Amino acid sequence: MNSATQCLSNIPPLTEYFLKDKYTDELNEDNPLGMKGEIAKAYAELTKQLWSGKYSYVTPRAFKTQVGRFAPQFSGYQQQDSHELLAFLLDGLHEDLNRIRKKPYIQLKDADGRPDKVVAEEAWENHIKRNDSIIVDIFHGLFKSTLVCPVCAKISVTFDPFCYLTLPLPMKKERTLEVYLVRLDPLAKTTQYKLTVPKVGYISDLCTSLSTLSGVPAEKMIVTDIYNHRFHRIFATNENLSSIMERDDIYVFEVAVNRMEDTEHVVIPVHLREKYKQSGYNHTSTPLFGQPFLITVPRTLSEDKLYNLLLLSLCRHLRCPVEEEESEETVPTKQHTINGNATNGILEEGSPSEMETDEQDDESSQDQELPSECDNSQSEDSVVGDNELENGVGQENSTKGPPPLAGHKKRLFTFQFNNMGKTDFSFIKEESRQIRFDEGHLRLSDRSYLSLDWEPETKKKYFDETVTEDFDKHESMEYKPQKKAFFKLNDCIELFTTKEKLGAEDPWYCPNCKQHQQATKKLDLWSLPPVLVVHLKRFSYSRYMRDKLDSLVDFPIRDLDMSEFLINPNAGPCRYDLIAVSNHYGGMGGGHYTAYAKNKDDDKWYYFDDSSVSPASEDQIVSKAAYVLFYQRQDTVKGTGYFALDREDHEEQRSSSAQGGATQSEEEEEEEEEEEEDLNDNENEEGEEEPEPNHDVTMNTN
Repeated sequence: MNSATQCLSNIPPLTEYFLKDKYTDELNEDNPLGMKGEIAKAYAELTKQLWSGKYSYVTPRAFKTQVGRFAPQFSGYQQQDSHELLAFLLDGLHEDLNRIRKKPYIQLKDADGRPDKVVAEEAWENHIKRNDSIIVDIFHGLFKSTLVCPVCAKISVTFDPFCYLTLPLPMKKERTLEVYLVRLDPLAKTTQYKLTVPKVGYISDLCTSLSTLSGVPAEKMIVTDIYNHRFHRIFATNENLSSIMERDDIYVFEVAVNRMEDTEHVVIPVHLREKYKQSGYNHTSTPLFGQPFLITVPRTLSEDKLYNLLLLSLCRHLRCPVEEEESEETVPTKQHTINGNATNGILEEGSPSEMETDEQDDESSQDQELPSECDNSQSEDSVVGDNELENGVGQENSTKGPPPLAGHKKRLFTFQFNNMGKTDFSFIKEESRQIRFDEGHLRLSDRSYLSLDWEPETKKKYFDETVTEDFDKHESMEYKPQKKAFFKLNDCIELFTTKEKLGAEDPWYCPNCKQHQQATKKLDLWSLPPVLVVHLKRFSYSRYMRDKLDSLVDFPIRDLDMSEFLINPNAGPCRYDLIAVSNHYGGMGGGHYTAYAKNKDDDKWYYFDDSSVSPASEDQIVSKAAYVLFYQRQDTVKGTGYFALDREDHEEQRSSSAQGGATQSEEEEEEEEEEEEDLNDNENEEGEEEPEPNHDVTMNTN
């Protein structure tokens, strides 16, 4: 609020209007679109306090109360956008001071081939018939809008008034993203890449860019966001890239099949969990650890085969202890069941782990010892069997042999399926101990996953967590995109007047086609106001992301020439000088507003920071924080007589100077008469002694 009001307060014609109480004659308390004159009264009182010279600072409680009363979004003490407040104030002051008491109904007309000059004059006259106030006098201009239908080529030309210009900042059409590629080969290290992708693009564009650098087919990539040891999101290829934030950890997994074509396999997200027995409770807690991964498996497979495939995917993370217990090497230890639960083979949520036991029972006949590293047999359930290679789920380097610990006689982990946060038992078929995935499991989701549960001692002994942090950097990571040091204000104006195509969500209704079309739109400036307010569009919003552009915009403090952007050949003078700047420091989540303004009385710049005011130099004004700029046209400054108040002041000065001149003439005549009398006295008193001057004469002389 301080930033916006200080800028408005230092606009000379508006401030003089309120200081001289001209607003009292134009208050429109009956305007249904206004605020019953309350905003104008409150702002007038605040302006008088600011310019009274009595206070070092002013607390605008009454003004803030009135603003919050008519615009609840500005009540309270949360930070608000200074441009939004400025827009509300200008609109509120305009309606409270609108000289039109009863607005006539006016039907808008299209150009229909008429000359621009005629259409523009008609549009401005219609605007003045409904809107006539000091705000219109100072801030309103006119721009031309041209729409062209892409189907029937219908051209629609309208002239619309504006109170401020919102200028886009030139932005790069591309952005860089850092991603990690996890290859299908379980022994290959994860590699980090820096990709150049479209700013407005899709996940498929990311895959294409990564495929160019890595050689991995784009159709065999799955893009994920990993957070806190779990899949936070698994992206579809048609999702927008704007949903990926700069701080996200993006992992791209190479999978064995093309999910769009292959329906005989499913891709399963896998999380790693460590089981802890909580004292005093009859259940375990399972915190996540390590890096989750994706595994491709046939839709029907045995539990043993699934375990072996999981073991293969983890082989880079597993280590063989230097000292193995003799009992583990020589004496086969049977499991109670395959996965620790005698009922269904899947470890139930909250049940104690029974990974191994010395008891022998009938169910132990179901157990199969995993092939040892010395065993070259390729059974159906071996880690790298013929079926896996035929089905496309085997790894390229799998022929080198089974992974470490393949000959281990006991399972390193148990596993269970989770769907929407609940344990899912529908995969297991009791009779054959087979796992079958139905059609629903073909849809990859971060809410449906497989959990691998590790006993703490087993994890500590066999799982190497340091491998997770070990990755290679691709040469693309050395690429540093060049950042343009700054933009000029003219670049922003040129972008504002550039032809653009309307978005699919914002089509134009074509009167010829009788339907909405994605027309091309072009804006041109026709006439400019005495005070030009320029809003730099630093904040960008999308469905997934909000961002602030901190690029430096170089704007002139003097002689801003707008003639090259005006299409009206008879526009008149168009050179501007800067009089105020609203600054924003910080990002989207918060920040701080300040202002620079040029004092109308002493023509010096000052810096306004809440209750602090300090002198400023011109070289401080242009900064990355500049958010809203205020320019005054050179032919409208005080002394030019452009505004009625200025003309009145000029006439008053002339009349007072004329009166002063008449008085001065009378005084000169009296002085001449006195001089003549003195001369006569001197002639009569020649030869006599000159008397001493009395005190009255001395005081008059002095």
